[in-house]
Amino acid sequence: MRNAKIVATIGPASDSEQALESLIKAGMNVARLNFSHGTHEQHKVRVARIREVSSRLAMPVGILQDLQGPKIRVGRLEAPLQLSVGEEVCLYATNDEKPANGCQLIPVDFRELFDAVQKGDMLLMDDGRLKLEVTSAEGRVVHATVLVGGALSSHKGINLPGVKLRIAGFTSKDKADLAFGISQGVDAVAISFVRSAADVREVRAAIHEYSAGKPEPLLIAKLEKPEALDELEEILDVVDGVMVARGDLGVELPPEQVPPLQKLIIQAANARAKLVITATQMLESMIQNPLPTRAEASDVANAVFDGTDAVMLSAETASGEYPALAIEMMSRIVAEAESHFKEWGSHHDAKAGLGESDAASMARASNVLAGDPEVQAVAVFTMRGRSAWLMSKARPSKQILAFTPEPETFNQLTFLWGVQP
Repeated sequence: MRNAKIVATIGPASDSEQALESLIKAGMNVARLNFSHGTHEQHKVRVARIREVSSRLAMPVGILQDLQGPKIRVGRLEAPLQLSVGEEVCLYATNDEKPANGCQLIPVDFRELFDAVQKGDMLLMDDGRLKLEVTSAEGRVVHATVLVGGALSSHKGINLPGVKLRIAGFTSKDKADLAFGISQGVDAVAISFVRSAADVREVRAAIHEYSAGKPEPLLIAKLEKPEALDELEEILDVVDGVMVARGDLGVELPPEQVPPLQKLIIQAANARAKLVITATQMLESMIQNPLPTRAEASDVANAVFDGTDAVMLSAETASGEYPALAIEMMSRIVAEAESHFKEWGSHHDAKAGLGESDAASMARASNVLAGDPEVQAVAVFTMRGRSAWLMSKARPSKQILAFTPEPETFNQLTFLWGVQP
């Protein structure tokens, strides 16, 4: 029995009924819908398919809605561009007229970019694969020199390390997407580029409004900005969970800083009994290859040793050639790592963060009883999932069987370490 859960992103490679069945059978616990891509109609079809296949297989699957947030992206290109080192390029606002100056033109979807950048600033594109230096900024046209070249296609992300943009964290697109997601009954919502606890509270208020008295989805903050790490404790106080989003975090910060930050975030989340998902590039090579690199296998295993509740696949399952195989491989790596957790895992006292309540006391007692060799599993009856949640965070040595009459709670239990709904 694997304890840590697997979140898999659904996309063109995995949204057919047949593909979803393969993913669920391979071990997918939660399906992630990335609202940076796709229309409401496409996502509506995906939600219905996931629910139908999950029900038919009698295997519960949660649905995570991932909001785009204030992501700066390249606009629509007529064809991919090949950027060469030393070449001059011009960035302009998507809806403006194209500059007529002879350089390679790159449309940008966020106008606020042009108010913030200055000469000497660095622009990183496509998760840092391409690097440009700003040489001048005039109105809504930015000139830059290519320092690290490569192919650039439509809608790739743009990061500005060290530049603080004065833009709303909860965009009008996010609001429309959130209202739609709640109408479709998503089980959790991830908010992108969180900078402060205030960002989280704004989304929490919107969830409360859109839910209109019905059970609310879990709220997960994606930690992608250095500013969020300065307010980590405050953010943890107002969320249900966090995602260690290593892609943008690893672009905003030097790569060598990401591994210790991953450990710090996981430890801090566990100390407060918050859900934690480790994400991005975990089995990246499996987008095109049937086997991961040994470094990727070690990465997944180390996230388990750090104490993560779940690990996540992105392009591996959304657009890769081996989506089901990637889940199967991740499941094998996680299970093997868990079998060695006593030797190599993080052994901080998770029970200390459970708080003081009847449910917390029951979780601590269950943890002790689970150590009895005659105990086969821990059973818990729960209405809103809190008792199962605290038992999960106490990390008992036996499987947790969670029973609930509430369908919304049933689906949310799929996110929890060691819990079988």
